[in-house]
Amino acid sequence: MDGGDYAALVAAGAFLMLVLVLAVPILRLRRTIDAATRVIDDLNDRTGPLLGNVNATVENVNTALGQVHTSLDGVNIQLAKLDAMTGHAQQITANVANLATVVSAAAANPLVKVAAFGYGVRKAAAARRHADEEREVRATLKEQRRAAKRGGR
Repeated sequence: MDGGDYAALVAAGAFLMLVLVLAVPILRLRRTIDAATRVIDDLNDRTGPLLGNVNATVENVNTALGQVHTSLDGVNIQLAKLDAMTGHAQQITANVANLATVVSAAAANPLVKVAAFGYGVRKAAAARRHADEEREVRATLKEQRRAAKRGGR
């Protein structure tokens, strides 16, 4: 055996020692990786149903949102109809107000004239009655004075 053989034998021994020294951490690392693999598999087993439930929930929410959207479309249609009815009612109210103004203007002038005529007739009748009564009173007084002048002579 020469020196090269000894060097190779020492190098092989050192390499064997290195492999043995590194084998322990590698085996421990293998156990750690196996434990991590089990945890990941367990998480996969648990998250599968969770994701299924989440998907079902999202589908239910989407269905509910579709129904809400449909309901809101119906409400918007009804609001549009109500807006049209309100506009028509506003036009009718304006027409009635204009008609009331026209009727009031047309009827007010003749009514005022009739009322004034009625007042004038009442005043004239009252004045005539008063004049008749006054004439009667004067005639009665005149008769009484004449009778007194005749009787006193």
